[in-house]
Amino acid sequence: MASATKATAGTRALARVVVTIEDLDYHVIRGSMVFLFLIFGYAKWFAYDAPLLVPFISNGPLISWLYPAFGLRGATWFLGTSEWCICALLIAGFWDKRLGVLGAAGSTGTFVATVTIIPFLPGGWEPSAGGFPAMTINTAFLMKDVVLLAASLYLLKQDLARASFLPAAR
Repeated sequence: MASATKATAGTRALARVVVTIEDLDYHVIRGSMVFLFLIFGYAKWFAYDAPLLVPFISNGPLISWLYPAFGLRGATWFLGTSEWCICALLIAGFWDKRLGVLGAAGSTGTFVATVTIIPFLPGGWEPSAGGFPAMTINTAFLMKDVVLLAASLYLLKQDLARASFLPAAR
């Protein structure tokens, strides 16, 4: 009975802390985006990732210029460097909202670029799935970017408001 009371008291204390943490959603989304840009940027430095990105980069209306400009490995290094710069700006945004605006804008641009690949991806939809097109693995991989674009826009709005560029965010 005493341990159940301690567990209940501990749960109530934790709930009070979580509920009273100001801007928990904002901090969790920012931290998640930092982690995402860190690990995706990291992958771009290894040779195994370069050929995996060919169908995406080659068919991306906003990023297809990367191969002619930098070549296969150079394009992935460019993307990795860009992702780590965005990551650093998102981290700095915890303390300086002006830098957070730059990170969130970079994040938004990243996911606009990846979401625009979806309609141009060859073989992105399987037409014979019972009469209704079903997405293939590459399209499914890009679909997460729709949600990440929404998270980026949320951070951008919040950071613009917190840096006094907009009225208070709601």
